[in-house]
Amino acid sequence: MKKIFISILSITLLVACGGEDKKLDKVLEKGSLKELKDKKAEIQTEVDALTAKIAAINAKIASKDTVQKFVLVTAFKAKDTVFSHFLELQASVQTNQNIVVTAEYSGMLNDIYVTEGQKVSKGQKLAKIDDGGLSQQLAQLEIQTELTKTTYERQKRLWDQKIGSEIQFLQAKSNYQAQQKAVDQLKEQIAKTVIRAPFSGTIDDIITDEGSIVAPGAQIIRIVNLNDMYLEAEVPETYIGSIQKGTSAIVDIPVLNEEIETEVAQASDFINPNNRSFRVKIEVPNKEKEIKPNLTARVKINDYSNEKVILVPANILSENAEGEQYVYIAEKDGSDLVAKRTIVETGKMQDGQIEILSGINPEDSVILEGARSVKDGQKISIK
Repeated sequence: MKKIFISILSITLLVACGGEDKKLDKVLEKGSLKELKDKKAEIQTEVDALTAKIAAINAKIASKDTVQKFVLVTAFKAKDTVFSHFLELQASVQTNQNIVVTAEYSGMLNDIYVTEGQKVSKGQKLAKIDDGGLSQQLAQLEIQTELTKTTYERQKRLWDQKIGSEIQFLQAKSNYQAQQKAVDQLKEQIAKTVIRAPFSGTIDDIITDEGSIVAPGAQIIRIVNLNDMYLEAEVPETYIGSIQKGTSAIVDIPVLNEEIETEVAQASDFINPNNRSFRVKIEVPNKEKEIKPNLTARVKINDYSNEKVILVPANILSENAEGEQYVYIAEKDGSDLVAKRTIVETGKMQDGQIEILSGINPEDSVILEGARSVKDGQKISIK
């Protein structure tokens, strides 16, 4: 349209000025200063008149050009909805029942009774270390203990009948008790040569082979239980009032492409002075046994919810010189629609959506596409 206006102006000027070329040339060649100024004023008057005519034509074109009259936008109806805000943190999967069983006795690892991947029960025998003859010593000690027990029982019967001396009875009793303690101590030593499962789980790794010489503390077998899985995360102290035991959470494990709804099992009462955070523990159900220790996970903790709030895309918000945020809504102005700038108060944001605390009412038409280009009071058309 601007090109049309320029063409009209150009043609008009050419026509108006064509006949005057010779007169102008004569004035430019031989005219005095006064004649030059008069000629300039004459031409300026003609230009002003043409400009006024063009302006009138433009106004008439604008009144008939309905396509250019309105700015095309899109809009949506504001509605009350539920808004949940989540604090997102990185964590790794852990389990309390993931340990390496170690030897408590020195000797040769004679037998391993399990294989990798095998399910075992709590207390089940996993391996046996050579006891170095302790079993034979125990057998002999038990025979001696039986003898001291018999002697004690006979002395007790006699003493109960007031026969014999008290010293003989007490000596027999002391000998028997000493022998019994010796037997118990030896049994405890022998028990250390048998490696048992501390809990029910799966044999993950047999670290030491049969026939190896081991010492106390030597790693023998790793056993894992995948039932009691959890995450631990550090939460900034600013959330201490909104995150506590029972707060709902979502655990996302990218490797498994799995999201699990769970809750906070424990929230620490201690603030770490180094990073001003507190620790939370989140249970992770693992019915299918696909989740493994040390898997990387993202946890989203629901720190805030609003049951009735209007949400808008954050990218339609603008800010004025006073720092106020605003959006545009479509309003009726007679038979036309116009864009109205509306100051809003915002709250929290999640996934590109931001809550509007005030400024927009349900059923308002909020401008979406075109929100950054329209002006206050500008006529619009919703496509």
